[in-house]
Amino acid sequence: MNWSVLDVSILGPAFLAGLLVVSTHVPLGREVLRRGIIFIDLAVAQVAGLGVTIASTLGWAHHGWAVQISAVVAALLAAGLLNVTERAWPRIQEALIGAMFVLAATASILFLSGNPHGGEYLKDLLVGQILWVNLSTLWPILIVYAAVLATWFGFGDRIGPIGFYAVFAVTVTASVQLVGVYLVFATLIMPALSTRGWTGGRRLAFSYLLGAAGYGLGLVVSGLADLPSGAVIVWTLAVLGVLTASVRGKMPLPRGPVES
Repeated sequence: MNWSVLDVSILGPAFLAGLLVVSTHVPLGREVLRRGIIFIDLAVAQVAGLGVTIASTLGWAHHGWAVQISAVVAALLAAGLLNVTERAWPRIQEALIGAMFVLAATASILFLSGNPHGGEYLKDLLVGQILWVNLSTLWPILIVYAAVLATWFGFGDRIGPIGFYAVFAVTVTASVQLVGVYLVFATLIMPALSTRGWTGGRRLAFSYLLGAAGYGLGLVVSGLADLPSGAVIVWTLAVLGVLTASVRGKMPLPRGPVES
């Protein structure tokens, strides 16, 4: 193995980006699992990506404010629509979320059909380019996530469905441009799913630990094996999740109500 590929100047910012994503996605992922709307993150992330795609197709700078606003507006519109459908047709909400995802995904393909680099752009949108992250990129994300965490832990039980969808949309918009659609989904769902059955602070701590370990180990393995980091991290989160769930199955569950 070529250990020289483990360059801290590259893996360090990437790992910090992963920790930032984990910080917000763990608590939001628990709420997504509780509500039974598992694929909402994929749908909203894909719509946010569609906003970026449309803005880029119009010739706006890829990391300019116009692109960021387009992504946030698209995600908020998607979240608002899902809030309406949840109240109007709760029994088919998951199916509607799936429909939104596939429509947004195919719309991105249509917008990029005339772009010779469209295939590479779509791959970056899905798998992400976490190794290209630098510290200057992370400061705006840190500010957004700090506001999200303050809102969630300070007022999470009082913001209601509309507040949840709005917070979720803003968070996912930032995350999908940082790590890609697949890692957004994996970070939201896998820690929450693996620690299902534990409660309170214990569950939160193990979820955070699992997420941090998944990003750290995934980055190391991808560097040593010369494989795409985003895809490796997804699989690392999955493997660690299975191991965590297996250990949990051999441990006595705490007394009291079990969280979903």
